Amino acid sequence: MQVNRIGENVYQIDNQIATVNLTPGVQVYQEKLLDHEDKQFRLWNPRRSKLAAAIINGLSIFPFKEDSTVLYLGSSAGTTPSHISDICIKGRIYCVEFSATMMREFLDVCEDRSNLLALLEDATHPLNYQALVESVDVIYSDVAQATQTKLFLDNFKLFAKEDAIGIIMIKARSIDVTKKPSVIFKEEKRKLEEGGLKILEEIKLDPYEKDHIAFICEKYF
Repeated sequence: MQVNRIGENVYQIDNQIATVNLTPGVQVYQEKLLDHEDKQFRLWNPRRSKLAAAIINGLSIFPFKEDSTVLYLGSSAGTTPSHISDICIKGRIYCVEFSATMMREFLDVCEDRSNLLALLEDATHPLNYQALVESVDVIYSDVAQATQTKLFLDNFKLFAKEDAIGIIMIKARSIDVTKKPSVIFKEEKRKLEEGGLKILEEIKLDPYEKDHIAFICEKYF
């Protein structure tokens, strides 16, 4: 087994990626656990996590550090947040999820991970949780709805530090099923730029997620 460090608490193991398990022996989504030397790794499945898909597809800007504060929009049942929890072991990850059903599952994940902070809120109304979230280093959004870019911008303007990095996962089919994904990607990119963000990198997520793209952004200075 060949193990190479590719980021803070992120490793390449043979042809797969993994994070160092913050809660050894505990799985989140039946992922495979591997013990190597003094660490236990959780394999990071790119078909279950868009962030993993972006990394495998060549993502070069990876803003998550051990002490990062993160606002995660659309945490669902916690697959990707759990891996960010492995990475940001000294930080805090504020996780916004609108579905009460998903939140119940996610709370089980949070029980073992004190750096995950669950918020049952609607990401389209960030003022409702403004008092609960500090300024953050990273804003990550994976909300599959027509207004996904607007809600990302609204949260970025409210919570991002001056040097914050934003990552938004755009799902074309949630915006308009009648247009080509390539057209939608251009339109959403323009919205981000018109909203005051600079696109640093863009990564398509095929073959792991069809008709998806990741935009990595920062504020214009």
